[in-house]
Amino acid sequence: MELKRIDELKSHYYEELVNNIIPFWSSNSVDTEDGGFITYLNREGERKDTDKNGWVQGRMTWLYASLYNKLEKRPEWLEIARHGYEFLKTHIIDETGRGYFTVTKKGEPVRRRRYLFVEAFAIIGFAEYYKASGDKEALDLAEKVLDLVLELSNTPGALEEKFNTEVRQTRSHSFNMIMIVTLQVLRDANPAKDYNNLIDHYIDSIFKYFVHPEKKALLETVGMDGEFLDTPVGRNITPGHAIETSWFLLEEGRYQNNQDLINKALPILDWSLDFGWDKEFGGILNFVDICGNQAEQVDWDMKYWWTHNEAIYALLLAHDLTGEEKYEKLFNKVFDWAEKHFPDKDFGEWYGYLHRDGTVALDFKGNNWKGCFHLPRQQLNCYLLLKKMSERKVL
Repeated sequence: MELKRIDELKSHYYEELVNNIIPFWSSNSVDTEDGGFITYLNREGERKDTDKNGWVQGRMTWLYASLYNKLEKRPEWLEIARHGYEFLKTHIIDETGRGYFTVTKKGEPVRRRRYLFVEAFAIIGFAEYYKASGDKEALDLAEKVLDLVLELSNTPGALEEKFNTEVRQTRSHSFNMIMIVTLQVLRDANPAKDYNNLIDHYIDSIFKYFVHPEKKALLETVGMDGEFLDTPVGRNITPGHAIETSWFLLEEGRYQNNQDLINKALPILDWSLDFGWDKEFGGILNFVDICGNQAEQVDWDMKYWWTHNEAIYALLLAHDLTGEEKYEKLFNKVFDWAEKHFPDKDFGEWYGYLHRDGTVALDFKGNNWKGCFHLPRQQLNCYLLLKKMSERKVL
């Protein structure tokens, strides 16, 4: 990538992150009355529901602490991270270490889910806040929740199963991918402790069970031995998840200086874009059936913001690690489509949900899943990587 293009993109991402995306959430999402973050926001940023999502509390705490740790030491970012941390530890994670998926505005528990994702996002929030603040309690909480997650995930029957295991036993890709990045955040915050073996365990699981080179795919759900399940669930590919996993693996390859891991991660990115790219309208499809059948999900052909966020950073990282022109071209292809269709030019931030042709399906800016996370994480990661690329070009 030419230096001029690198510097243009670097400026673009800094401007968008610092002067568009973050101000939108700082102004509209922070609950100064009861703590935490409210993310059910309409197009203009007005609050349309005051219940709070457990995923979001951990993710946004992580995001603001990351801005402070990695971008600039702005006191207001650290204060918002502290604000999220206090609500997270008081109302989302209970005394056992389990988390609530939904609480009221005041933090009263409404709903808990069987998945361990609330807990994983709490871990990254606690860990990143510890790195920003030096508050040892936050690191202790991260370790406590991690211990519980490991215990529950490794104890048969400890969690409610999705399927009747007497008839069908399955493995899910999503937990393994989340654990890789969760442990990477913990390792960065607490380098004195060795998390590498755990990270390698989940990476090994990805390749042992879910990566199927003969099908050129990373599958979401497989049998216990990684076998292909010829059902709608077994045939499903979620391009965004697979692409996200690819850059987690690429980052780990870069950290370990492990070219073999990088070489194994790149095909996952290639396959997922091949399957996911909509050749008729452009953009990346939500779900794909690997056998060419109609995907069963009713939103299979929608274009989601986060899928494009993950692809943009994955492709930029792949280009930087390999120097291959094809990844630069693919980056430009996804970047151009996303920047044309997702940003709201009038009220800021991005739309989250588009129809297949790129028109807006839902114009609200936040809900239980869309908060201040995927988009600013991508922008922050891209900015930091482009900054390094620019500095190398100048030397």
